[in-house]
Amino acid sequence: MVVKQDAAIRERQWQDQSEASRSLSNYLWFIIPSLLGVLLFLVPISYGGKITIGVGVMAESVQAFLEPVLPWLMTGILVISAVLPLVAKAFQPGMIMKSPFMKQLFYVNTFWMITRIAGAVFALMTILGIGPSIVTSEVTGGTMLFSLVPVLAAWFLFAGLLMPLLMEFGLMDFIGTMLRNVMRPLFKLPGRSSVDALASWMGAGTVGVLITTKQYEEGYYTKREAAIIATNFSINSIAFSLVVVSFIGLEEYFVPFYATVVLAGLTAAFICPRIPPLSKKEDTYDEEAGMKISEETPEGISNMKWGLEKALAKSSEVKGVRNVAKQGVHTVLDIYFALIPLVMALGTLALIVAEFTPFFEYLSMPIVPLLQLMQIPEAAQAAPAMLVGFADMFLPAVIGAGIESELTRFVIAAVSLTQLIYMSEIGILLVKSKIPVTVWELAVIFLQRTVITLPIIVIIAHIIF
Repeated sequence: MVVKQDAAIRERQWQDQSEASRSLSNYLWFIIPSLLGVLLFLVPISYGGKITIGVGVMAESVQAFLEPVLPWLMTGILVISAVLPLVAKAFQPGMIMKSPFMKQLFYVNTFWMITRIAGAVFALMTILGIGPSIVTSEVTGGTMLFSLVPVLAAWFLFAGLLMPLLMEFGLMDFIGTMLRNVMRPLFKLPGRSSVDALASWMGAGTVGVLITTKQYEEGYYTKREAAIIATNFSINSIAFSLVVVSFIGLEEYFVPFYATVVLAGLTAAFICPRIPPLSKKEDTYDEEAGMKISEETPEGISNMKWGLEKALAKSSEVKGVRNVAKQGVHTVLDIYFALIPLVMALGTLALIVAEFTPFFEYLSMPIVPLLQLMQIPEAAQAAPAMLVGFADMFLPAVIGAGIESELTRFVIAAVSLTQLIYMSEIGILLVKSKIPVTVWELAVIFLQRTVITLPIIVIIAHIIF
């Protein structure tokens, strides 16, 4: 009886949505912006001798044009992000307190205020060349301010402004319905999560996390789904993979190398959602947003037709280009004034630990016998690379570049690309977001992915070499 009632309810929903969404304007609102979103975020193109996406071309062009001044511009933004919260706490000016967005951005608690101040101080010390070298070194503060922050600033500028093309006009709803029968049984995820993965794969893992975060905060993913997607599908892009494989001197092996990364990554994405801590996450939606969508298809209706109806219903809710553009601007401002200061602060600290302390060397000692058992040459030198990626995604490649064995370098690079949780970037994005994952849980997931992917990569490496 209950099943029949549910089917009847879904049938009425379909009829209501069909009547509400069948108009030429809704079709155009769905097709044109969604097509632009696909072209900019999901279609690979060749640019500058590497594979990227349209948003990447825009980001890299702006980054190249502003290269001499971008670190200074971002330092200015970091200083403003530290000063305005102090002003808001001390004087509570109406400009900030009367605007919900400005208040959320600058009237922050003590922890976020301290991290913003730390980010601003680290940036000033680095760009002015003052203070202790462990902060200003090119491998710590220099890496963050001159290498990572400009990349994030350029990518997030266009990703934030243009991301509504993917999310607000029905594309996620259409793809979600179409791919539900693939993503749900394999990865315990809604079909729309495939868009997050594709955006990461073709562009950057940070873009995938940004999409996932926005979808969760708007009520399209449960807590469990958002945590799984962000920690298992924020895949390193093909472009970054090319950088890594070139850095360690294995360019001629890129095709089998990337195929190995994909196979190992999919295996981890299949296993990790089925074990703690991800399997223990609540399958409930954000309390403020509530549930905004169901990908269930009513009985007697094809996935294609239902997906189109859902997409048209979504496009009919668009209240104009101005509101969509406003959302994009708010996203960019939130990234620049809230996220990037956190990246600068915690990323610099993580690199200090990795570069100037023996922490990861001591931590990796138990791994040496395991690598020796797997017949990995230069196991003692390779062991720290298995763990140091938790601090920053490029550190394993830096360690691996000095190792003579091609097999060992192959394993280090491939494992580093399947671990996904890097505190200088992805990890901090997740800590800053509302997705319910802690630093401790991120460390556990990082280790789980390492344990799952390492044997697969080692077997393939022994076959290749």
